[in-house]
Parts: sequence; structure tokens; C-alpha cells
Amino acid sequence: QGQLVQSGGGLVQPGGSLKLFCEVSGLRADDYAMGWFRQDPEKEREEKNKRKAVACIDWSGRRTTYPDLDSVKGRFTISRDNSKSLLYLQMDDLQPEDTAIYYCAATPRHFDECGPREFNRWGQGAQVTVSA
Repeated sequence: QGQLVQSGGGLVQPGGSLKLFCEVSGLRADDYAMGWFRQDPEKEREEKNKRKAVACIDWSGRRTTYPDLDSVKGRFTISRDNSKSLLYLQMDDLQPEDTAIYYCAATPRHFDECGPREFNRWGQGAQVTVSA
């Protein structure tokens, strides 16, 4: 049975950068559209459908969507390397409001709005803390 295994995250100062990784294990990566979502650490027990979309990418990597563009514009970049079964989120110029638990997710379908309800497989989450 396939799973998504996350790595990366941690503590960074404002203005710093981090890169998150999500390995697609036991599945064909190019069978899945994928996305990154985040959740307030204080609301960790909230249901998955309340997680906030950061970015989504289609199976080929040619189509990307940033639903909350104003908050991440020019700072976050989603990408993937299907030959390595990896999904990435490069985060630059991080700010305290970016502090969250970040989750990768996958769906065998095309995504429409890049919403959490469209995804049925989830990684374990990675804490990102931006603080001086």
C-alpha cells in the first residue's frame, strides 16, 4: 500500500528559506496530481478538509496552482520530479505567518480548485516554524 513520506521543515528566522520534500512510496508518482497544504499548529486536530491549500501540481508538472496567491506569491514554488518520485515545496522569504504544519497530498484525479477535499492520500506532516 502506497504512502507519502515527508521530510524537511524545521525552525528558520524571518526572511529565511526552507525546502519540503514528499516522497511517493509504493505508488507511481505520475499517476497522481499532488499538492501542499498547511494547518495552524494549534488546530492540529482539525479535520483534513479544513487544511489551507498552498499549491497544487498536475501529474506532469506542467500545471501549477496557488489558490492563495497573495500570501505566497513569488515566495513559494511547487515542483516535482517523477523520476525520483519526489514532490517539493521551496519556501523563500519566510515570515512568522507561514508558521504551520505542512502536509503533502495526492489524488489520482485531476484537481479542479486545489482544495483538500479533492485529495485522498496525505503525508504525515512537517512542522515549519518561522521565528526570530
